[in-house]
Amino acid sequence: MHIKTICYLGILLLSVSCYQPERDCKKFKNGTFKFTSIVDGKESTTIFERQDEIEIDHYQGKSDTSSVRWVNDCEYIVRKLHPKDLSEEKSIEMKILKTTDSTYTFEYGIVGKDKRLQGTAYKVQ
Repeated sequence: MHIKTICYLGILLLSVSCYQPERDCKKFKNGTFKFTSIVDGKESTTIFERQDEIEIDHYQGKSDTSSVRWVNDCEYIVRKLHPKDLSEEKSIEMKILKTTDSTYTFEYGIVGKDKRLQGTAYKVQ
């Protein structure tokens, strides 16, 4: 290889490795959102409204309220206010990975556990 080619490849690798996805998390702290996931092999949609420290989830005709504690602009912890069993008492860590004008991609999991899932929420309002 020529020195010129090696230099171009080096510059290309540096510019690609510096890429950071957009993370304008502040615009997703409040609003109404839609999240679709697969539960037991079926597509399920949750609509949730988040306003400051409260989040209300609407799923399969039922509503549930959770507290929201923001760790920083892109990470927060959700905890159900009225858990119905022990599994619902566990807090969920949420981390926004990237944003667009109307969506955010996030990972989530039970606080203290290594297993993480990913999803995308769409801002409805």
